[in-house]
Amino acid sequence: MNDFSDLESQLKSLRPAPLRPDFISQVERAMNEPAAREEAPAGDKIVRPWQFRRHWAIGLGLAAAAALLLLVRPDFQPPRTETRVVTAPAEPANAHSPSVPQPLPNAFIPAGSTEVVYQKKDEGLIYANNSEQPVRRMRSVTQETLQWKNPATGASLRVSYPSEHVQLIPVSGQ
Repeated sequence: MNDFSDLESQLKSLRPAPLRPDFISQVERAMNEPAAREEAPAGDKIVRPWQFRRHWAIGLGLAAAAALLLLVRPDFQPPRTETRVVTAPAEPANAHSPSVPQPLPNAFIPAGSTEVVYQKKDEGLIYANNSEQPVRRMRSVTQETLQWKNPATGASLRVSYPSEHVQLIPVSGQ
């Protein structure tokens, strides 16, 4: 016999439970009062299209303002109104006169450079395009940092950028 025959006979004998008498009256009452359900706080959780339009307008306005500031680059410092008077020395410069310190240039001048090798890898022997001898391919990953300083203002500028170098070294097979 089948092992599921007992289970099937039990399932056939099952019947749904009868409805409570107050359940039908509750359903009728709920169908007659649809306006009360719309005022429930669940309606506040629905996102309506006009809210999206408002948020898009705010976002586009902020993006336009940022683009305008990037393009215009306003200068918020007051303009400098310095007048410089250049006069010629009364006496010709003499070799024995003390030297006058020159004003510092208002420009960036190179201050340093560093190159850090993070990874160096031997990728083995390969045959380059149309060559009869193999070459060894060496790959290295580096980061180079360049520095400039402005002696007049004391400002400094540092730029770093990564690079990858591939070097082909000829190999003789003798």
